[in-house]
Amino acid sequence: MLSVAESCTGGLLGHRITSVSGSSSYFAGGVISYSNEAKERILGVLHETLVDHGAVSAETALAMARGARRLFRADIAVSVTGVAGPSGGTPEKPVGLVYLGLAVEGAELYEKHIWQGDRAANKEQSAEAALKLILKYLTS
Repeated sequence: MLSVAESCTGGLLGHRITSVSGSSSYFAGGVISYSNEAKERILGVLHETLVDHGAVSAETALAMARGARRLFRADIAVSVTGVAGPSGGTPEKPVGLVYLGLAVEGAELYEKHIWQGDRAANKEQSAEAALKLILKYLTS
């Protein structure tokens, strides 16, 4: 079973997964945790993680994936957190910066991407990259 935790994609990843007929046989559900409070309260991301590393970080992406996996009792969970734009970027974390996290029993991995598009393009590229990360894990 698969679950997702989304921030900057706002549900687009879950939408892409559930657009496939029969996805209920392998998709347990997802969380849109846009605020830090939701990341903490629903997914169990530690406040210290958010303070020390920020919402847009590998550490937060992995914690979100762990939380989604636990919440839905899923075999695999993937997360997306980033700066979709057009505002919100900083020199350290520019618009288009996205971290993906993947958690399975006994293993975790993350990816960092920096997209160059507008808000819609950044969200689309992030959702696509998350799907590719799932595929990469399943076929490796």
